Amino acid sequence: MKADIIIPEVENVFLAVVQEWSDDFMEKVWYAYLVNDSDYLIESVMVVSKAFGTIDGEMKKTSLLRHAFVEVPAVSVVKIEMIEKSVLALNNEFMLTFFIGDKLYDKKFIFKAHSIHEDFVEEVPILFVDGVIVR
Repeated sequence: MKADIIIPEVENVFLAVVQEWSDDFMEKVWYAYLVNDSDYLIESVMVVSKAFGTIDGEMKKTSLLRHAFVEVPAVSVVKIEMIEKSVLALNNEFMLTFFIGDKLYDKKFIFKAHSIHEDFVEEVPILFVDGVIVR
C-alpha cells in the first residue's frame, strides 16, 4: 500500500534567513523568507515553525507558529517571520506544505543551532542580499 503513494520532491523552493534593519528594535534582526525559485505558482502554502534544543544543559523549545499564504507566485519571495535573537542558539525548524496544481508537496527545513550567523551567509536568489539558506 505504501509503495503506491508517490511523494513528489520539492525543487527550487527553499528557506532563507536574512538580516535586516528594524526601526522597532533599533538593530539588525533576522527574518525568515520562503523563496519560490521555480517556474510554478505555489498555492495553499502553510509554514509551521518551532525552535528546539539545549541551552546550558536544559532542554528548551518554543511554541509552534503557523503561517498561511494563499499563493506564492513563481520566482518570488514572501516574508514568513522574525527570528528572535534568543532562539538562534536552538535548532529552528520550518515545515512547509503547498500545492502545485493538484499535487501536494511538503518538506522540513532545519537551521541547525548557531547556523544563523553572519559567517554562514551567501547570496539569496531573487532577493539578491546575503542570507543563510537551507534547501
